Amino acid sequence: MRLANITGKRVEEYLEKRKTVLIPVGSIENHGKHMPLGTDTLIPDRIVELLEEKCDVMIAPTIPYGATDNIYGCPGTITIGTDGLIMILTKIVDCLYRYGFRKFIILNGHGGNCKAIEAVGMYLHKKGAWLANLNWWLMVGELRPEWKGGHGGAEETAGVMAVDPSLVDMTYINEPMNLIDDVSPDMPTIGWNTVNFKGATVTIPREYANYSANGWYGTDEPHLATEEWGHEMLQTMADYIVDFAEAFEKIDLPEEK
Repeated sequence: MRLANITGKRVEEYLEKRKTVLIPVGSIENHGKHMPLGTDTLIPDRIVELLEEKCDVMIAPTIPYGATDNIYGCPGTITIGTDGLIMILTKIVDCLYRYGFRKFIILNGHGGNCKAIEAVGMYLHKKGAWLANLNWWLMVGELRPEWKGGHGGAEETAGVMAVDPSLVDMTYINEPMNLIDDVSPDMPTIGWNTVNFKGATVTIPREYANYSANGWYGTDEPHLATEEWGHEMLQTMADYIVDFAEAFEKIDLPEEK
């Protein structure tokens, strides 16, 4: 049930039976030369379409922008920062809370959004409400370990293929991951914002474009992705959310503080 497509009267009727609302949150950011900037929004939106066929949970409009400060240097990336996302998400949940919603499910498509989402979750908890953050790309890797992936790798590439295969630029899908040792020869880049120094991992925050030559990161090479994988993966996540939303609706609310 789409909030944008119904009347206020139907919202009142819904709230007589249920208190749960689902809010997809995405981002516009670089995902490698082969992937669209809207990957983190396109995939949650497709998952929502799939779960809507089996569940009547209220679905609020997607927030398409996220906290992507460290990817900002890549052309096309748009960031509203953690503070901006907290502000927008707080305004949204405050409105929904006023009308009677008390259980908020965030379907999140971007890791950089987590700090903001968790901050809003703590805010809601003090008001006697729950927030659950569902990071789809992490959760599917727990449901099926072979699906686990990195940033713009095969996992997310398969997800976009399930949305629309034409959105993947096959010209670049075979490019290997190319991490740049941009800090110093003694501190080689080993991962997202991380370097190795004398055998230990150290986090050194910097823009993604500084240390990733082609914009994707992980062990799941993009060329391994298939459309069939994507369809199965997104359907599995949608089915999981259907079950989760039903169980989430039944839990008692926390005490307001």
